Amino acid sequence: MGRGTADGTAGFWAPGTHILWRYRENGGARIHIARPVTVVRDDPDLLAVWLAPGTECVKPVLADGTPVHQEPLGTRYTKARTVQRDRWFGTGVLKLARPGEPWSVWLFWEPGWQFKNWYVNLEEPLTRWAGGVDSEDHFLDISVQPDRGWHWRDEDEFAQARRDGLVDSALAGRVRAAGRAAVAVIESWGPPFPDGWENWRPDPAWTVPSLPQDWHRTPAHASS
Repeated sequence: MGRGTADGTAGFWAPGTHILWRYRENGGARIHIARPVTVVRDDPDLLAVWLAPGTECVKPVLADGTPVHQEPLGTRYTKARTVQRDRWFGTGVLKLARPGEPWSVWLFWEPGWQFKNWYVNLEEPLTRWAGGVDSEDHFLDISVQPDRGWHWRDEDEFAQARRDGLVDSALAGRVRAAGRAAVAVIESWGPPFPDGWENWRPDPAWTVPSLPQDWHRTPAHASS
């Protein structure tokens, strides 16, 4: 999965290449989310990938197997967790990330390719390695509607993560600053929002990437 340069760091991937889009657990080094994706575009300005319906992924669950979102917020981040394999159900997701930016923009569609919305996922800037990209989610998100209206998402989860010590004051300040910067892009309708990605469609010849056995391996020579 993926291809790298001779020294092990990730070069630019060709369209159609399969890589992993992963997230570390908050405050730790272990990978707890891993999603095989197909590269749509990769250059100095943008990485765009497609998460196809039915893709086998890895996601966090509570130690007893309970889905994280079903656990009451007060104990959601303090109970023991593990990971399990699952599949991405529903329509696919197009993910867009610019180098060094502390968020990625996801596009969602309803069945039949009816565009639904953009989703700004606040996160650590992506770190590239030979097999894909890694980040850490920052809980707080922004939903952007086709009419350009927007609203904050998951403010309750962000507040709980702060109470539970997963987000300290310094990180909270960085996340809020990133959120304000993202809002400024939304309100000025800057890239990628006016770029027509909602009209993009995957190559019908693409296959659904498989989840590699070493999805959790520690990358060597990672770079931003």
